[in-house]
Amino acid sequence: MAQVPAFKLNDGNAMPQLGLGVWQVPNDGAAAAVKEALAAGYRSVDTAAAYGNEEGVGTGLRAGRVARKDLFVTTKLANDRHGYDEAQRAMDESLQKLGLAYVDLYLIHWPVAGSDRYLDAWRAMVAMKEDGRARSIGVSNFTQAHLQRLVDETGVVPAVNQVELHPGFTQRALRAFHAEHGIATESWSPLGQGASLQDPVIGKIAARHGKTPAQVILRWHLQSGLIVIPKSVTPERIRANIDVFGFELSAEDLAAIDGMPDGKRLGPDPDVFKG
Repeated sequence: MAQVPAFKLNDGNAMPQLGLGVWQVPNDGAAAAVKEALAAGYRSVDTAAAYGNEEGVGTGLRAGRVARKDLFVTTKLANDRHGYDEAQRAMDESLQKLGLAYVDLYLIHWPVAGSDRYLDAWRAMVAMKEDGRARSIGVSNFTQAHLQRLVDETGVVPAVNQVELHPGFTQRALRAFHAEHGIATESWSPLGQGASLQDPVIGKIAARHGKTPAQVILRWHLQSGLIVIPKSVTPERIRANIDVFGFELSAEDLAAIDGMPDGKRLGPDPDVFKG
């Protein structure tokens, strides 16, 4: 069984560097995928209120029969719950659906363009960390400007910013800001929604190592100091995605992937997305 390295967060907690994502997976599919992932050695699962599958994730966690202390569960605050009191209630609803007393990481899912209510949500999440319902708190899809305002107005630095990141969209400037402030970068859509798998640069590296393109890309994330949450509901791919700790990319491999031209983001732009 794979041993996933722990990634130390700025609040002293640690999370597995590789986990399972369940975006666009229905409840029953999420339950099966989570159970399969736990059997394969995953200990980190990433969901969100907006995914509508927290109940399924909870079912899968219970079916997996892994001790709670060995699990790392992330969920996210929905965009329409950014007020202080609304965020508090939203957290309790998520915990009930998951069947948990706390989550290991709670994220603001999007900053929501044209609104600054994420500041109230963040203050609520600081309180949740203090009362133990969230072990760590962070954000998702925040730009440098959003992060700076959050820190300036509350004094609390997020532990994590989960953002779209994959070969061809590497977020170099944002990652530099994260590094400066001790914020962990977590990659969603780490395989570029499948597009990166077809790139000839990736294909050549995969052939040289005897690995799949997906395994090479996930290895690139890991060796680049990123936390990564590939999504799959297929048992074979779930197992393959965690089978990335028995090889290393060379400096030349990493440079080749880093050197791929940056293109357009595949998901919404946080500066305009209202949810």
